[in-house]
Amino acid sequence: MDEHVRGQVTRALRSRGIDVLTAQEDGRVGISDPEVLQRATELGRVLFTQDTDFLVEGARRQLAGVLFRGIVFARQDVPVRTCIDDLELIVAACEAEEYENRVEYLPL
Repeated sequence: MDEHVRGQVTRALRSRGIDVLTAQEDGRVGISDPEVLQRATELGRVLFTQDTDFLVEGARRQLAGVLFRGIVFARQDVPVRTCIDDLELIVAACEAEEYENRVEYLPL
């Protein structure tokens, strides 16, 4: 989870048995977006964010052929419940490798 994602999303996913790591828990608060995305890639994790700057970074990496594990993006106005339900569906239906170099938009 990007550092700006609401804690409600993280807590709800964990209550459903989903393994979630926040930027805060990983000691990555305040680092640049490219560093956050690189760290998620190193850990083999898809990054969930509501920060449009990650869309720019994802597109830059796609054009440059730079590997990243994947980004799931939701606008700030997407309801929290929708984010939670869609993220749960993604986890249940897909492997992280399937999101390699992809940007997925919520709602699905």
